[in-house]
Amino acid sequence: MCSCRVSLSDQLGEKSKHETPPISELNRLLWKFTGKSNHLDEVRPGIYIGDLYAAKDKSLLKALNISHVLNAAHGKYNVNTGESFYRGTNITYHGVEAFDTPSFDISSFFYSAAEFIKSTLSTPGGKVLVHCAMGLSRSSTLVLAYLMIEEKMTLVEAISAVAPNRNICPNSGFLEQLRTLDIQLQN
Repeated sequence: MCSCRVSLSDQLGEKSKHETPPISELNRLLWKFTGKSNHLDEVRPGIYIGDLYAAKDKSLLKALNISHVLNAAHGKYNVNTGESFYRGTNITYHGVEAFDTPSFDISSFFYSAAEFIKSTLSTPGGKVLVHCAMGLSRSSTLVLAYLMIEEKMTLVEAISAVAPNRNICPNSGFLEQLRTLDIQLQN
C-alpha cells in the first residue's frame, strides 16, 4: 500500500504552486545545456545574443537584418558604441550601463530592456541583438528577464529556452536578481 499523498490540486489537474529553484539548481540547469559560443547566436526568433565583436560588425548586422541593438555594456569603460556608432545603418539603439559584477543591480533595467525587445519584435521584420562584452552574463540576463516579463515564462523555462541555443552564464548576483523577479512574477 502506497503511503504517498496526492494533493487535491494534483487530483484535479490544477497547476501546482510554482517554486523558484535555488541558485545551485539553476547553475546545474545552465551547465546541462551545450549551446553555441559564436560571436552572436539567435536564441529565439528575432532575438540574438552576442559579444562586442558582433556589435561592432556593422556588415554582419546588416546581413542578418538586425534592426535594433540593446547594449548591456554601454558606456565609456564598457563596449563604447551608441547611436552615433550606428548612424547611417537604420539600427535603433538602446544602451544599458551595467557592470558584470554580482553586486551590480541589473534588475533596475529589466523592464526597460524587456520593453525595448518587445517593441523590436512587434515591428515588422524587427530583429534585436542584445550584447555585452562576451555575450554571456549581462546580455543573457536581460533576455531571460524579457522572456519572464513579456512571454510569461518561469526562470527555468526561460533558461531552458535560451541555453540550448547559446552558452549563457549570468553571474551569481544576476541569477539571484532573476530569482527575485521569478518569485515576484509568480505571485
